[in-house]
Amino acid sequence: MIGRFWGREMEEDTSRVLVIGATGNLGYHIAVASIRSSHPTFALVRDDFTAAARSVKIQTLADAGVQLLKGSLDDEESLVEAVNQVNVVICAIPSRYVLHQKPLIRVIKRAGHIKRFIPSEFGMDPDKVQISGMDYGFYAKKTEIRRLVEAEGIPYTFVSCNFLMSYLLPSIVQPGLAAPPRDKVTVFGDGNVKGVFMNEVDVAAYTIKAVDDPRTLNKVMYLRPPGNFYTMNELINLWETKIGKKLDKDYVKEEELLKKIEETPYPENMELIFIYSAFVKADQTYFDIEPSGGVEGSLLYPHIGYTTISEYLDTLV
Repeated sequence: MIGRFWGREMEEDTSRVLVIGATGNLGYHIAVASIRSSHPTFALVRDDFTAAARSVKIQTLADAGVQLLKGSLDDEESLVEAVNQVNVVICAIPSRYVLHQKPLIRVIKRAGHIKRFIPSEFGMDPDKVQISGMDYGFYAKKTEIRRLVEAEGIPYTFVSCNFLMSYLLPSIVQPGLAAPPRDKVTVFGDGNVKGVFMNEVDVAAYTIKAVDDPRTLNKVMYLRPPGNFYTMNELINLWETKIGKKLDKDYVKEEELLKKIEETPYPENMELIFIYSAFVKADQTYFDIEPSGGVEGSLLYPHIGYTTISEYLDTLV
């Protein structure tokens, strides 16, 4: 199939990557990983990028060779123009805007030449979580996007990277804390359920590797490398070893945690809900990856080095 690239024919096997959400934390790293992998890379950016941090990121991306396209998910004309210049689309917008991808999906469907679409997921697998009815539709919206992509017959890869290291890990999974505990720590459940954390830079590297890999086509790519697979007890023990001190532990049973979730108003209770999902219900790890529908990224690309939880905790000491 032939698409169009600035008036020239674009062969399907040439990966030209559009990143939507490139000024966000993960999206920025995806755009950087794409350009470093020698993909012609484009970023859709709004006109109103006046915030200092966003302006710096945009300038950094431009200096690295990323081509900036003005537009947004609310501007279908800009989406058409952007999609017509690429054959891979990666969306990394915040979860609260996940349904805003619907116009983009319509544009991709009509264009007909996109060889891979990676929608904005980058968390737990919404088809695997066991907290239906208590997450305020957080995962139902992601599931809705999955079903729409599948129904439209768009070639996809869904990336399930579980927790990003910038979320919860800086506090050793202590809600409300910005820094790791030094005296006492709360353990949710029995502390023996494994969770997974991934560094954003590493998620970006695996994501870019997947765009040209037929093994990830129309599958979920999970990121669960062995160095990032910890129970709360193991995580706390590791932290204690690094600071040379034992912490007082307060175990919160499942029933107590559920009560606290119910008593805490939304959205302040979402941290507790995610902790319950991962470290009590084991939503990141209770299932095996079925080859018919999923692959493990760290096994597909063993040459990619990744930041381990132990290495990350070293930066907090």
